[in-house]
Amino acid sequence: MTADPPTHADANSADATSADVTSVDVSFADAASADTAPAGTAPAGTAPAAPAGGPAAPRGAALPGVLGREYRALTLGIISVVSLIAFEASAVNTAMPVAARALDGIGLYAFAFSAFFTASLFAMALSGVWSDRRGPLAPLFTGIAAFGAGLVIAGGAQGMGMFVAGRGVQGLGGGLSVVALYVVVGRGYPERLRASVMASFSAAWVVPVIVGPLVAGTVTEQAGWRWVFLSIPVLILLPLGVMLPALRKLPRTDPGPDAGIRGVLGSRRCLLALAVAVGASLLQYAGQHPTWAALVPAAAGLVLLGPAIVRLLPRGTFRAGRGLPTVVLMRGLAAGALVAAESFIPLLLVTQRGLSATLAGLSLTGGGLTWALGSYVQSRPRLEPHRERLMGLGLALLAAAILLVPLVLIDAVPAWTVAAAWTVGGFGMGLNISSGGVLLLKLSRPEEAGSNSSSLQMSDALGNVAFVGLSGVLFAAFGGGSVAVAGPGPAAGGTAPVGHPAAFLAVFAAMAAVAALGATLYRRLRPAPGGRIPGGGRAPGGPAPGGPAAGDPAPEGSGAA
Repeated sequence: MTADPPTHADANSADATSADVTSVDVSFADAASADTAPAGTAPAGTAPAAPAGGPAAPRGAALPGVLGREYRALTLGIISVVSLIAFEASAVNTAMPVAARALDGIGLYAFAFSAFFTASLFAMALSGVWSDRRGPLAPLFTGIAAFGAGLVIAGGAQGMGMFVAGRGVQGLGGGLSVVALYVVVGRGYPERLRASVMASFSAAWVVPVIVGPLVAGTVTEQAGWRWVFLSIPVLILLPLGVMLPALRKLPRTDPGPDAGIRGVLGSRRCLLALAVAVGASLLQYAGQHPTWAALVPAAAGLVLLGPAIVRLLPRGTFRAGRGLPTVVLMRGLAAGALVAAESFIPLLLVTQRGLSATLAGLSLTGGGLTWALGSYVQSRPRLEPHRERLMGLGLALLAAAILLVPLVLIDAVPAWTVAAAWTVGGFGMGLNISSGGVLLLKLSRPEEAGSNSSSLQMSDALGNVAFVGLSGVLFAAFGGGSVAVAGPGPAAGGTAPVGHPAAFLAVFAAMAAVAALGATLYRRLRPAPGGRIPGGGRAPGGPAPGGPAAGDPAPEGSGAA
């Protein structure tokens, strides 16, 4: 499970006036806005005007839904692609401990996850620019092909280095595909249907989260971990065949002067995202190689990472500026803490408690289901006045869940404690992630909703990269690399678990602290009384609009830097 499973939108700079704002931003904003308003239909006897992305209905005719004849193939194709990505995510989490041990690469365990997230972060920015300038078909099909190629590379890897490289190629494919899908939604559906399509993105994760660990665990134990990776590419043919006819009917994009590969790769957003990806990789490498020579890549990583991150997120994000900056910050803390902790749970259960890969993976299933429940609960109208508290409560529940996980290092504590704890954490994430999206739209000017939505997704991706990388550094520093000598315990028909519990304890304690820190920031989600709110108004308690009061600070939280 990932922090925001179906919605990793493209990376965007904090400059809302940049010419690089792409159609993927607009499509995300439209879809999110549609989710907060009733999907009305035209009055009886009238024909609605033709909306962007879909033809007008004949006068008096019933408007088709997402599964109507006109949109059925495209909708099923989109659901197939998202389901495939979701199944891969849940299956890989289950098989990863066995794969890392077989390749003698437990010391690089975190790299197998961070390589995916780091590559996808850059691919998000690339896909956004590419889709805007050339249309979504090329990045979508390139992404699906790269995703399949990465699975083949990882499945055939003879060493951990090649395995990590394969995961990076998967990340490139995933980032390209997901963002291109948002553009497809924006161009292929009228505005009244986009909220329903976005809901199908989330629904497409439910079944894979339930069956993925069971299938992957069974395949790992009966046929070997490699087939978890090598069998998925065959499934890629299904969504391609279903979607292709419908995709060919999408409006064409006339290539502009900067539509060539050099123009796309040389765009400001792509260069900033590339700097973040390379910088994060260098820092993680330096962290796992504590020598004097490692200071060189560490310094280079900081030089690349720092300035780029500041330009990719809203002003005031890293000092928890009131309003939108804190929304973006809390989302990144939640996403990173969850993914980093979740990445190490199967490894903990396999190596320290001797569970099979199947049972270890199933321990995460409940979290996916309660995530959906939390998302539903926060949408109740009676809770709307408490939106900020819900976001803080979600992070507090996540912190508690992460703290409960390492209790299973004590033999007397039953292993199912992890599954119970993760249902609590999943519910907290449902409250936090969905509330963050609602607050973002509430605090954004209409013309900045797309840019700020991209910043929110970028914060999720940065949180994943940063905290998975930090977890890998802590795991290695506390001797986690030697866990490789441990096999599954007697319960799995192997040797007794041997390892360094302190390595796992360090990871989970650090991620619980990150989540707890985020929970304390909820009071800063509201703009200061009398301060300016994006959109031109003022927070309650301030003077009427028309000019800043004496001593007003510079506005925070807009997409503009």
